[in-house]
Parts: sequence; C-alpha cells; structure tokens
Amino acid sequence: MPGARESLLDAAFAALTRRPWSTVRMVDVAAAAGVSRQTLYNEFGSKDGLARALVRREADGYLAGVERALAVHGDARERLTATAEWTVTAAHDNALVRALLTGCWSERLPTPVLRPAPASAAVPAQRRADGPLPSPGDFVALVRDRAVSVLAGPVAKPDTAELARSCELVVRIALSCVAAPPGEGGLADLVRGALHRPAA
Repeated sequence: MPGARESLLDAAFAALTRRPWSTVRMVDVAAAAGVSRQTLYNEFGSKDGLARALVRREADGYLAGVERALAVHGDARERLTATAEWTVTAAHDNALVRALLTGCWSERLPTPVLRPAPASAAVPAQRRADGPLPSPGDFVALVRDRAVSVLAGPVAKPDTAELARSCELVVRIALSCVAAPPGEGGLADLVRGALHRPAA
C-alpha cells in the first residue's frame, strides 16, 4: 500500500517539525495520515521502524536532489556549484538531512539503530529502510562518485583522479558551509575559488 506508506511518512515528518520525536505518538501520525493505527503498524512494525523508514526517505531525497543539481545545464563548475548549493539548502531546511550529513543528531530527532530486517519481513520497502544508512563520509563519496560519473560522461576521461579531487573538494566545502555559513560572496564564490580551473 505505497500511498498509505508515503502519507504516513509525510505525517511523521510534519509531526517532527513541530515537536521532538520522543513525543510523537503513533496514533497521531496515523490520524494525520488518515489511516488506522493498525495500517501504520502493518507498514512499519513499530515506532523505530517508522523512524528508520523516515530517515531512509530523507537520505534518498537528498541524493535525488544531488542528481537534479548535477543535471542542470552548464559546465562542470556550474553543476558542482548547483550541487553544493543543494547540499547547503537541504541541510538548512531539513534537520534529518543535516544530521545525516554531519553525524550530529540532536535529542529532538529519531536516532534509529539501523539493522538488517529479517528476510521474512513482509514489506520490501521496510527491509530496505532497515538496512545500513550511509555515514557522513559515505555521503561525501557517494556525491563525489556520482558527480565524477556525470561530469566525465559515458567515455571516461584519462584524468578522472583530478576530477574526483575537485568534486570531493566541492562536497567538503558545502559541508563546511552547513556547519559555518559562508560570509560575503557566499558559497558560489567559495566553489569558484576552489575550482580555479575547470573541473572537467
């Protein structure tokens, strides 16, 4: 029942924006989604299962945004700037994305212990949600590798090592701006300064 699952995740996310996860009640999430509490438990198994699925969805949403940023028209520098700007915006607007990218989880957020679900779990989406999430370092590598793949194109260029270094540098600049917002000139100037020659 994918419609109910997304509605429940939307309701859980909305509840989290208003109050700490520890005070979010399953009955309230179900009511806000317009489904029964039994449907919620059928989809996620428990409040921990709901938290794991919510965190997984936000991680996937961030990575989908990276894909969109890399698909903008322009040269490598413009695409990397769009990726850095997306990273900073996503982390600013979404506390779960910020926690995923920095590893800093506040007491307001769910901190799901992610463990593989038993093979008999009825919902494939929940089995995936229960799997391991990327660490902050993993996110750097995921974004770097995706950027290299997009910018190098279908025919790999001979020096992708330099491109990979440029891509990783941009991701790390973006993450530093999550922790300490940039001053005058902003993120785009930082990226342009770091990429003093075209990355691709």
